[in-house]
Amino acid sequence: MKCIIIDDEPLAVDLLMDFVSKVESLELVGTFNNAIDAISTIKTTEVDLIFLDIEMPHFTGIDFVNAIDTKPLIIFTTAYSNYAVEGFDFGAVDYLIKPIPFNRFLKAVVRAQHLFSPPESVQNSNSPIIVTEEANNFMFVRAEYENVKINYADILFVEGLKDYVKIYTADGKYVLTLMSLIKLENTLSHKGFSRIHRSYIINLKHIKSIQKNKVLIVNRRLPISESYKTAFFNKINL
Repeated sequence: MKCIIIDDEPLAVDLLMDFVSKVESLELVGTFNNAIDAISTIKTTEVDLIFLDIEMPHFTGIDFVNAIDTKPLIIFTTAYSNYAVEGFDFGAVDYLIKPIPFNRFLKAVVRAQHLFSPPESVQNSNSPIIVTEEANNFMFVRAEYENVKINYADILFVEGLKDYVKIYTADGKYVLTLMSLIKLENTLSHKGFSRIHRSYIINLKHIKSIQKNKVLIVNRRLPISESYKTAFFNKINL
């Protein structure tokens, strides 16, 4: 989603810029220290989401919303909780109280992404919302009616089941989500994981032993197929 930040506080802008840079689904196309300057950008540039401060001198965030005809998704940001009801009256996606913690920011972005996607995509697509390595090392995947946070370090291995994948975690549980294994492989391949079989991706940190054409992870022996064997062994220097 293409987004802009409108806030008259430089420190608040810097914080939001840092947060946006850590979420791969967001593309920052502009920052503004007053809402008036942002109006022309809204008219000439594709903007999907606005992080908008409410309390600004001369021209408030509410004034800005009233002044634009085409309204992107809006996440209000403010130090004053008394604006919450007014903010939601304008159809805001969310309302963030400063100082904004990253996990609360990310929750608002998840909500915005679901609203931004077409209804069919929300129901049928479970692409993870990826947070880059520089931020927290985790992702969110959609399972049933919620988005589940999974730390990469907690993943033991992933099993592909046609259109679904099972993500097995160190607590002995698994998350079942509608996603292609190759899409998840693209996400995990640079985070210490390796594909060993058309049906399995493993976390290299959790390997106990390798026995011929099998890998032992916890109490599961997973097959290594010939088509992935060379690349896998090269990755672990065997």
